[in-house]
Formats: sequence, C-alpha cells, structure tokens
Amino acid sequence: MLKLGSLARRSAGPSAPKGHRAYVVGDVHGRLDLLDEMLGRVEADDQSRARARTSVIFLGDLIDRGPDSAGVLERLRAYRPAFAIPHFILGNHEEILLRLLDGEAGPFANWLAFGGSECARSYGLDPEELRRVPADEAVEHLRRAVPQAHAAFLRSFVDSVTFGSYLMVHAGIRPGIALDEQSQRDLRWIRSPFLETGGDFGFTVVHGHTISEQVEVRPNRIGIDTGAYATGVLTALVLEGTDRSFLQTAGASSPQA
Repeated sequence: MLKLGSLARRSAGPSAPKGHRAYVVGDVHGRLDLLDEMLGRVEADDQSRARARTSVIFLGDLIDRGPDSAGVLERLRAYRPAFAIPHFILGNHEEILLRLLDGEAGPFANWLAFGGSECARSYGLDPEELRRVPADEAVEHLRRAVPQAHAAFLRSFVDSVTFGSYLMVHAGIRPGIALDEQSQRDLRWIRSPFLETGGDFGFTVVHGHTISEQVEVRPNRIGIDTGAYATGVLTALVLEGTDRSFLQTAGASSPQA
C-alpha cells in the first residue's frame, strides 16, 4: 500500500491531505489517444490552481481492449511531469499479462478473448496466428515481444494508494475485512458484494474496473470507469481539500471500435 499522507478516517466528509492535490485516472485500456488528451487536461488544470503537492494516480487496466497497449505503457513508463508525481495501481488486466510473462499459459485463451488480442497486436503479434499454436508456444512469442522495460514497469505497480480519507484501488474492497487484510484478488477483481454495499467503510473508495455510463458517486465509493476504450470518455477525479471535480475526454470512439 502506498500512503500519500496518512489514511484519515472520514468524519464530516472525505478530504485530501492538506497541501496536496490528486488527479485519479480511470481505466485507459489501450487508448493512447485519450491518455494523451487527459494528461494535457490534467496539466492545464493543475497550472490553473494554486501550487500544491500534486499526484497523478492511475487506477489500473492501462492495457488490453483498446488499440495501443504498448504505446500506453511506453508513454507512462517515461511519464515524469515537472508538476506532479505519478503513481500506478495494478489492475486485473495487468495481473493476467504478468502471469503470462512469467510463463503461465493457462490464462492465455481467456486473455485473448477479453482484450488481449488487441494488446498482442500492439506488440506486432498476429492474434489469429497465436490461436493456432499451443498456448505455451504462444506465450513464448508474447514474452519475446513485450520489452523487458514494460514488464519491469508493470511489476513496480502497487495494490492501493491512500490519500487523506480516500482509498484508491482498482476494483474495490471486501466489506467487513480490515484494509491490511484485504486480498490482492479482491482489490483487483471484486464486484459483488462491494458494489452493492451501502455501509460506511470509514473512508471513501475510489475505483475503476466496473464500467458505468456516468461517474458513480455514492456515499462510500466513487466509480470512474466510464468505458473509455469503447466510449472515448476517459475520466479523472480531482481531489483537493474537501473539494472534488472531474475531468473527461471528449468522447471520440476508437478507430477500431
């Protein structure tokens, strides 16, 4: 867990640490065009505000589904803005890719079906050719195609970020379980019962993973996965003090959608 200031349990309402600002970016899923647009919006917004210690937090699922996973990883691997510190949370799609890069062939067919085809294509591989060979052989092709620098970048990701009385995770948390006892699988994969729980977690969970047509703002959670790979709407949540606002891309659909 990465802590940006201590995790403050919510009282009257959620708040960011004093003197800090955060931009929390939802699931990019291979849309380099939207990522570049959002990074520009984030920088412009930050420059329009008073100086603060700024963080840009990515909620995971940078890869798969959209047309340029390789480009997204290369862009963010080298992302070192002068105005902010970037932080990266591991999503379920990154988890599967790392398992494949570690030589585990079991998830390969499902990965191709759920967005991996587009990812493989972005690394110069033909998904149809990969389907025609045994999974272990296909995985070896993938391991040779993905640069070591990209794999190392993915391995540097964290499972959660705390920011004042906000908790950022990819998917959610399991209700009734202490934060330090949450499983990685739940942090990266959970939907039910997290999404249906209306009780107070003691902090506000900011998450992606589950697509909604509009940003979901609930008393105990904020969901910002607006299906960017298909809708063209990539969302970022802006947190400063007790204020929060949103930035969104214009909504251009993917040329391969």
